[in-house]
Amino acid sequence: MSTDMGKTSASRTITASEFKEKCLELMDEVAETGEEIVVTKNGRPVAKLTPYRDAPDFIFGRYRDKIIIHGDIVSPMPPEWFAVPEEYANMDPLIAPLAPDWTSETTESPETLS
Repeated sequence: MSTDMGKTSASRTITASEFKEKCLELMDEVAETGEEIVVTKNGRPVAKLTPYRDAPDFIFGRYRDKIIIHGDIVSPMPPEWFAVPEEYANMDPLIAPLAPDWTSETTESPETLS
């Protein structure tokens, strides 16, 4: 059995000498059936012959069977998601300070601001 990204498929095992004798036949067989063939040398797997599959030209839907979405990902987050725990409420922020308020105009001249 071979496992690839969570999918399990049956695969046939053959020796390297058998692969050498029947290489072209085995390539045609894999192309037709889609079954993988594992090539062994001294009882240890050394290669895998798999059918060729073109990668899609587009990304949309590529991970359709691999990504699982739990819950609603469209609605806004609930307010408790943004709540600050009490132990952090009086601490200085670890991120950059708040952006300046550019809506209020100063009546002071630029010379007195420095």
